Amino acid sequence: MAVEPLSHKEIEDRLAELPGWSLEGDRLTRSYRLRSHVAATALVVHIAAIQDELDHHSDLTLGYNTVHLSVNTHSAGGVVTEKDFGLARRVEDIAPGHGTH
Repeated sequence: MAVEPLSHKEIEDRLAELPGWSLEGDRLTRSYRLRSHVAATALVVHIAAIQDELDHHSDLTLGYNTVHLSVNTHSAGGVVTEKDFGLARRVEDIAPGHGTH
C-alpha cells in the first residue's frame, strides 16, 4: 500500500495538535531539552524502540542534554506523510512535558 504525501494544509492542521513540532523544509522536526545527558540518552533509547516497532525511523541527534528529531517518509519520495505524524504522536506520548522547540 502506497503512502501518500500530505498537503500543506493537512500538515498545518496536524501540527496544530502537536505543539513544539514544526515543518522545516520537507521534514517534521522537534527538539527536547532534558535535565541531564543520561535523561536525553534514555529518551533516545525509548524513541529508537518506538521507531523499530513502527518500522519508521527519524534522524536522531543526541546532544549533552538535548534530543533532536527530523523525519519524513523516504518511501514516499522524502515528503511528510501520516506515518511521520504517527511517529511524532508516539514520541510525544513518552517525552517529558518540558521540551523546547
